[in-house]
Amino acid sequence: MTATDMQSRIVRYGTLRPCRTAFIDAHTPGSDQKENYAIVGGGVSENPDQHVHIVDTPGFNIGAAGQPPKCRNSLHSHRTAEVFFVLKGRWRFFWGRWGTAGEVTLEEGDIINLPTGMFRGFENIGNDFGMLIAILGGDDAGGGVVWAPQVIEDAAEHGLVLADTGRLYDTQKGESLPDGVGPMPRLSDAELDGFAEYSTSEVVPRFVARYRDMMACADRQPAPVIGPDSMLRDRPGFEVDFLSRGSAIADPGGTERHEVLLIMRGHWHLTWNAEETVLSPGDTCAIPPGVRRSLVPSMSGEASLFRVRNSDDPAGPTHWI
Repeated sequence: MTATDMQSRIVRYGTLRPCRTAFIDAHTPGSDQKENYAIVGGGVSENPDQHVHIVDTPGFNIGAAGQPPKCRNSLHSHRTAEVFFVLKGRWRFFWGRWGTAGEVTLEEGDIINLPTGMFRGFENIGNDFGMLIAILGGDDAGGGVVWAPQVIEDAAEHGLVLADTGRLYDTQKGESLPDGVGPMPRLSDAELDGFAEYSTSEVVPRFVARYRDMMACADRQPAPVIGPDSMLRDRPGFEVDFLSRGSAIADPGGTERHEVLLIMRGHWHLTWNAEETVLSPGDTCAIPPGVRRSLVPSMSGEASLFRVRNSDDPAGPTHWI
């Protein structure tokens, strides 16, 4: 693989291109300042204008959500895994039919593996612009987002309509549903009864890992975070582990899996074959199978990153309480 090929598989934090109308709540007060980023794969954006940095997917998607203080993402659900780690800021995650069943606050570096089959939302409760990195299961990320009915109703009052094709139409711009295309059906009462109402005490111990704990477990070898024998046991179609200075990959080697590096803190010196570069906080690097690489911190101080690799498990609602 040439240097040009590899550089095309590195997305720098400073070059991320946002979409500000990616979802149905883009005009709803309180949610109208969100930014959505598609880093690896198109994710679940409902806007065809969403810029995708790396189009091909390795069995999962990587995206990001950027929000100013007090901005929230409305209640929704996914059919496959949705994992977040906090890159910047302080965030409150909440869940349930009305967002009142439970909640947890995450700090920088913390990770949450949200169970499928429940509505969830999140908001920036910090004082500065915050950034979440998201991992979605499957090449097509489960076919889109399932919105709580009140989110669809609020959006319609502010000019946004989601078609049954999964595409968003903005009536404020004069757009309307094409002939033969109807609005996305709202969930029936029977369907809503199938969504779980888990408590905080049920969700947090099993689906949240704290940065300080992952750092402690990664002092000699990568800490397994999500996987069948990991801190958060699951089989969502990908595995996540956590590397620190003590578990850096000093000896060049290859892998039979796709792996995506998500830099949390510090600067990391990456070599592949005869080429090299430095990855900084917020950078993403998608390494294909068979590439010989090494990865070590390039400066003193704290250094950490998440590594995501595809697995043979099907992407789907495979985790439960």
